[in-house]
Amino acid sequence: MSKFRALWQASLNATKRALTWNLEELMPPNERYIFNFSSKDELKKWHLYSDSEYGGLSSASMEIADSGKGLNAIFSGKLSLDVREDSKWNITRGGFCGMRSKKFDGFIDLDAYDTLALKLKSDGRCYISTIYTENWVNSPGQPEDNSWQSFVYVPKGDWYIAKIPLARYLPTWRGNVIDAELEMNPSRIVGMSLSVNAEGGIAGAKSGPGDFKIEIDWIKALRSE
Repeated sequence: MSKFRALWQASLNATKRALTWNLEELMPPNERYIFNFSSKDELKKWHLYSDSEYGGLSSASMEIADSGKGLNAIFSGKLSLDVREDSKWNITRGGFCGMRSKKFDGFIDLDAYDTLALKLKSDGRCYISTIYTENWVNSPGQPEDNSWQSFVYVPKGDWYIAKIPLARYLPTWRGNVIDAELEMNPSRIVGMSLSVNAEGGIAGAKSGPGDFKIEIDWIKALRSE
């Protein structure tokens, strides 16, 4: 066989293999890390917020600490329903804290995944997982990101993996569910947050003012199908 013919045959065989690839070989991995709290550098990716920005008296902190089995994040603080008398904001009570990721560099595409998973060790409170997507209005008068929220709850005292289907996240506007048929665009995610309220949540979960604490090992996207 001539050198030219051998090269042509090798190219033809490679083309046949490419055309007969299994679809699974073209799919992304079944899971994708979004945040892994195994380094103190992770703190640079987040910022805290609370009702104290509006005259409330709640407070929060976030640190990376050794749980005995490696490093993880600890989000903790104190929830208060009280409001400072000199507050310039028209609120009657406080009671919320949160940790929000800084905006991604552009956005992340989770269109190939259907579930968000969080490995958590909780205090028995009900927390709120929020996914922020690129604003569909994209106008100067509507600068805020779209937000999609779901309750996340795990029993107190041990590590659990909470799995939340993306379809379970509801569109919200400043904490209130929007009564409209909207669909999340998982290909344009710009950030995430985890927050806690003194009131509300699911039945059986700890609630009310006072201390809160939740440990977070990682946050992943999963493809279940």
